[in-house]
Amino acid sequence: MKKVSTLLVQHLVEWGITHVFGIPGKPVTPLIKELDEKGITFVLSKHEAGAGYEAAGYAMANKTMGVAIGTSGPGATNLLTAAGQAKAYHLPVLFLTGHPSMRNTGQALGQDSTFFGTDVVRMFESVTRFSARVERGELFRMYFEHAVEKAYEGSRGPVHLSIPADVLAEEIESFVLPLPSHFPSVMSTNLKQAAEMVQSAKRPVLFVGKGVHAAEAYGELEALAHRLQIPVMTTPGGKGVFPSNHPLSLGAFGLGGTEASKVYLEEGIDVMIVLGTKLSDMSLAGLQPNLYPKQIIQFDADPTFIGKSLPVPTIPVIGDIKVNLQAVLEQLTDKKENRLLEIQLPDDEIQDTSTDAYMSAANVMRVLRSEFPGDTVVFGDDGSHTFYAIRHFDITKPGTFFFDDVFGAMGHGIGYAVGAKIALPKTPVVCLTGDGCTFMHGAEISTAVEYGAHVIFVVLNNGRLDMVDKGMAKHLGHAVGTTYQTPLHVAGYAEAMGASSFRCEREEQLREAVQMALRESKTTVIEVMVDPFEVPPTMSRG
Repeated sequence: MKKVSTLLVQHLVEWGITHVFGIPGKPVTPLIKELDEKGITFVLSKHEAGAGYEAAGYAMANKTMGVAIGTSGPGATNLLTAAGQAKAYHLPVLFLTGHPSMRNTGQALGQDSTFFGTDVVRMFESVTRFSARVERGELFRMYFEHAVEKAYEGSRGPVHLSIPADVLAEEIESFVLPLPSHFPSVMSTNLKQAAEMVQSAKRPVLFVGKGVHAAEAYGELEALAHRLQIPVMTTPGGKGVFPSNHPLSLGAFGLGGTEASKVYLEEGIDVMIVLGTKLSDMSLAGLQPNLYPKQIIQFDADPTFIGKSLPVPTIPVIGDIKVNLQAVLEQLTDKKENRLLEIQLPDDEIQDTSTDAYMSAANVMRVLRSEFPGDTVVFGDDGSHTFYAIRHFDITKPGTFFFDDVFGAMGHGIGYAVGAKIALPKTPVVCLTGDGCTFMHGAEISTAVEYGAHVIFVVLNNGRLDMVDKGMAKHLGHAVGTTYQTPLHVAGYAEAMGASSFRCEREEQLREAVQMALRESKTTVIEVMVDPFEVPPTMSRG
């Protein structure tokens, strides 16, 4: 017989999980004590949302489960946004929250997490794949097993268990639960039809999203593009799934999209092969009816949005993207035509608006790409800073750039980078973020310092919520509530938290700061003062 808390942590150890992220509180202290005794590092984050982001970044980089802990009541509700972000990334993250006492439920309890107070189980239902309260010790094994299965089956995603303090202390029979390594791959019934249409297409295009990241289908994507010489364009969230310096790359479409992708579509498309994207408004920004393809083949693990974004006949290919692409490739015959020779594609010129007081954000991306090694893992936070990267930051190695264009939580990239660096201590990890995101979750820089996570944070500072500021001005005539009367001095803030910091206004300063950050192997924050009036590549959104 063992305590529930002991069995839970014992499984984390057996699964090879070395770090758990969170903020302690009385209902979860038995769990944190067990972590310490079993040799798992409990990373004290600065906010529960930051803990959830860090757990997700750890899961993504370490290709395992991430674990985030919050106490009852507000500790749990603070994790909700991180759970929603993990769901958008299809990451297996276990969110564990507490409750003061199951035995005393129904009485007045501080930070009650049941329906008598703040029912966190119901709150987590819409941002996870499974959410439950373990009300008795004998229920733990069943709920725990179900949660882990839900985290890994299909397209994967976060799960939540609320375990009251007295239940954590209950003793139950020991059991062993392996971490799922393989679920039966779901193959589509439309593979033959899809393969025939791909093979016979006269002027196709591949439109790929971050589902390719989730499926790790980089090789299959490149094989399909190369086999039939099909040009590839990415959604904003698909940045990083295909080398942007590849001869078949059109760059991005949608927000941050390139002129090359637009020009190619303007010449007419008969078949659009969609891989791992819901085709949200962020991805379809600028896609007018005259650019619609005649036919869509849509590969996705989740059928919810297939065929719903564009009024175009759509063949659904539902299931594991990697496996279904492999099956399609087996049915194709070689047919090599360099389709990009049909038209002259324009280059996306960088409009350098740099002065002695600030740099252009577009030029910042060019400088960063030239200085960072090709295997650098970059997390783009949500804001115009990352859309500049989507257009101007070349990807040479698939799987090294991550950005979410669906849920889009500001500041999540900061935590994701910290968790990823803890999982990948020898790999350069960069967080590309802005002053607005840093105001929200910049305190997690302190977490990076505290635990030796040598992330390089590049913060573009223009004293405003830039994407909202420019968008509001365009659509409403003027912007309200988008600028800071007292801007954040990012370098000073970082220095106060113990990070190495730089403030750059010119290109040579930025180059020197990046070079020093790579040499020193220390948590580093590089603040770049950028043109507040530069127009970001996000204005095509309606």
